[in-house]
Amino acid sequence: MKFKFEKIINLNNKKKKKGGKSKKPSFAMQMLTSIILFLMIGTVVDHFFENKKDVNITLSELTTLISENKVDKIIVKGDKLDITLIEKNDGKFVKKESKKEEGTALSETLVNYGVTPEMLKTLNIDINEPSGFMYWMSMLLPFFLPLAGLLFIVWFFMKQMKGSNNKAMSFGNSKARLINPKDKSKRILFKDVAGNENAKQELQEMVEFLKNPKKFIDMGAKIPKGVLMTGLPGTGKTMMAKAVAGEAKVPFFYLSGSDFVEMFVGVGASRVRDLFKMAKKMSPSIIFIDEIDAVGRSRGVGIGGGNDEREQTLNQILVEMDGFETNEKVIVIAATNRDDVLDKALLRPGRFDRRVNIELPDRKDRRAILDIHAQKKPLDVDTNLQVIAERTAGFSGADLESIMNEAAIIATMLNHKKIVQDDLINAFEKVLMGPKRKSHLASEHEKRITAYHEAGHAIVASVLPNADPVHKITIIPRGSAGGFTMKLPLDERRLPTRAVYLDDIAMGLGGYAAELKMFGDVTTGPSNDLKVATATARDMVTKFGMNESVGPVVVTGESSPTIFGGHVPSSKRSDKLLETIDNEIRSIIEDGLSRAKNVLNEYNDAFVDIAETLLKIETLEHAEYNKILEKHGISTKEIKNV
Repeated sequence: MKFKFEKIINLNNKKKKKGGKSKKPSFAMQMLTSIILFLMIGTVVDHFFENKKDVNITLSELTTLISENKVDKIIVKGDKLDITLIEKNDGKFVKKESKKEEGTALSETLVNYGVTPEMLKTLNIDINEPSGFMYWMSMLLPFFLPLAGLLFIVWFFMKQMKGSNNKAMSFGNSKARLINPKDKSKRILFKDVAGNENAKQELQEMVEFLKNPKKFIDMGAKIPKGVLMTGLPGTGKTMMAKAVAGEAKVPFFYLSGSDFVEMFVGVGASRVRDLFKMAKKMSPSIIFIDEIDAVGRSRGVGIGGGNDEREQTLNQILVEMDGFETNEKVIVIAATNRDDVLDKALLRPGRFDRRVNIELPDRKDRRAILDIHAQKKPLDVDTNLQVIAERTAGFSGADLESIMNEAAIIATMLNHKKIVQDDLINAFEKVLMGPKRKSHLASEHEKRITAYHEAGHAIVASVLPNADPVHKITIIPRGSAGGFTMKLPLDERRLPTRAVYLDDIAMGLGGYAAELKMFGDVTTGPSNDLKVATATARDMVTKFGMNESVGPVVVTGESSPTIFGGHVPSSKRSDKLLETIDNEIRSIIEDGLSRAKNVLNEYNDAFVDIAETLLKIETLEHAEYNKILEKHGISTKEIKNV
């Protein structure tokens, strides 16, 4: 199910910005900004507080105008003169400016320029002296304003240096993000995570402890401090952990194992201490560490010995989990796809002693997952999600989400108002095999080889009793495949038998046998079929005990540690045993090829009919394919809708 973006709070940032983290400007940009600011301040000072050098008229011109009786009024403002002139033609007044000599009275200046005392008596002169405050402001501001600007620049750079220092000091703080349990619209519950009912029952104990820890403590029970979730990628480990926090309504601290590791030794351990400190303050709470194998790999085999950053981080996690008291009400949930490489100290009782396996969904769970992801998508009334659920055996929850998203994209590109069944089918095939190859035009000979190759797979699968029924055949190239035959299991097998593996190998070699039969040669097309068949036969001999010559033993050898952590199979096996294994693998492959050839020879008419039909229409769906089988007297296999 698609959820709205969750509000993630970084606990190390005391002040939160609504727009998220902003990228800090570089030092050069800061310096340029400061210089521009300083120049602007200087411009303002020069404009408002400096005496203007430019005047409208000079004192000589003013004397001439006075002698011509063109001056109506003179206002003296310090050394500045505001002059009002009379235009005799139209009687209008004109404003002019001038400047007298500093430290000299205006009358004395005018007399020096030739104005008689009689003329001065007729002049209207008004002296406007500035107040004491304005006088001192005009005297001091030109000095103090640039100084204030300089002090501001110094303060600005000091603040930047202080911020960098604080950032360096907070280098060891935890990078954990917190999901607020009070936001009900963003909570994930168990009902929002389809499937894995066994895992939910196991995790329900954690929920009850977080909801009401007192009743467990009063009983003397100690709830597991750590829960390790294992499973294939995309099975929903993170969503299940969020659902535990959602059901219990507790804070959920989320981070990845790689968030601890830095190039400096000791930083990861410091972040672990800070993380557990925050979780204890907000207990009851959950700490979720995704991909814990990034820091939890086996110790003692690293290149850096016991002092490298990863091992110190792991040691600190172990110490913090040992330091938990019964009443601290903090549960650590970790997730990994590689539990086989984890350090044994992590898995001992008192740490991650509760292991929960998140499995791939079965058919019923796949339908439920598809329903969840289809809730906000407009589906046509004829769409059938059950068909997709049946065809997606082995798909994870993430794969199913991808199918629904691709279907919505395809429907949009085709200008559909709603998602139709063909959109779902195309999305499934795109996720399974890749997009259609429209640029590559196969020759008629290549199409013929592909058609008979896929027909060989199909007829062998339909005849052998333990092979899965065919649901679709196509010779339209997708991804790296020139075509494909889609088979669907009769039911959800969890314990396949030896007979099932043998029929699967024969079915996989059906294309190889068909090319030999019809063209007398083979192409590179069956390469992946041979690879899968060989791997299956090897597992039968060396892992599953499905071979009489080798016997019911596992012969992959004991594991030994590597210098990079983890384990690899040991090569301590005798040459005779290795030769026996190779011979038995070859025998299984040859027997499967012989069975495939026998089916093609016995049901040659049906085999050719399927191939020729593919050459005409390129794709055969389940119903059309079954009609061809029934025409040739071959019984069809029906799928159980469970």
